[in-house]
Amino acid sequence: MFLGTHSPRLDEKGRLILPAKFRDELSDGLVLTRGQERCIYVFSQREFGKVHEQMREAPISSRQSRDYIRVFLSGASDEVPDKQGRVTIPSILRTYAGLDRELAVIGAGNRAEIWDATAWNDYLEEKETAFSETDEDALPGII
Repeated sequence: MFLGTHSPRLDEKGRLILPAKFRDELSDGLVLTRGQERCIYVFSQREFGKVHEQMREAPISSRQSRDYIRVFLSGASDEVPDKQGRVTIPSILRTYAGLDRELAVIGAGNRAEIWDATAWNDYLEEKETAFSETDEDALPGII
């Protein structure tokens, strides 16, 4: 499970040092792809396989399903971290997420997310009030 917020930097070659807490789960390989809200999703190979299986169940007759799957998979890149725990973020994904040098890598349960630090801080500031006001109707049985 991916948890917490980390603040690595992107190097001049477009590489990120994965947070130490995430390295074991991702050491055998990972998949980077476009995420919602212009972040990058980071899945372990195993978890990405589960997501892909769910996508295979989507009806091919649904335009929205086809569009989503095309965008999601066309930006996907499988990577293997090097010995220092670095992974290269492809240019297409850096552009999509508007990544600058300062990053926020957050744990989101079954995946990690890579955000531009400013975009993450803006998102979090906007969503924290709604989060603190969430009641059980929004997430039955969790709150």
